[in-house]
Amino acid sequence: MPTSLERCIWGYGDGSTIPVYDTPLGKLGAAICWENRMPLLRTSLYGKGVELYCAPTADGSTEWQSSMMHIAVEGGCFVMSACQFCLRKDFPDHADYLFTDWYEGQHPEVIVSQGGSVIISPLGKILAGPNFESEGLVTADLDLGDIARAKLYFDVVGHYSRPDIFNLTVNENQRKPVTFVSKSVKVEDDSEPHDN
Repeated sequence: MPTSLERCIWGYGDGSTIPVYDTPLGKLGAAICWENRMPLLRTSLYGKGVELYCAPTADGSTEWQSSMMHIAVEGGCFVMSACQFCLRKDFPDHADYLFTDWYEGQHPEVIVSQGGSVIISPLGKILAGPNFESEGLVTADLDLGDIARAKLYFDVVGHYSRPDIFNLTVNENQRKPVTFVSKSVKVEDDSEPHDN
């Protein structure tokens, strides 16, 4: 889901673009930037069994760190959030990159995006980061047993999901941006799932 000026470049995805991949390290899924604030999107990833939850962003705020902690505990998964760090000197000397609305000075060492990359366990423990100091790589050893330990207490799509009250339906059909219909040929609308 593109946010703010991202809408000038990227369009909407659909339910077919929310995969969780089975890897030798565990089930890997991702939501980009503020998609992580979408509870139903997160729930769809939890429902697919995500264990390694990637959350790349440009948001270096303290609120973002709180969200990452919440997602790790809520989903019973490891959260790895890669946050960009860059200085003024990392951008070209061009009027489009002056950042005068954010920073008074144009000193080349002024931080433009403050980073905050972090790795959090399913039990809510910060394993690495957050790194607000510089470009860098945060790494951690993951005890995959923490996933089972976390879900023993709270499993958002398991014993705490309350299927007697709540239900989430995710349409994973690929949506076509253009559908042509003519009078001579009836075209079935495949934008909504059909019960067969």
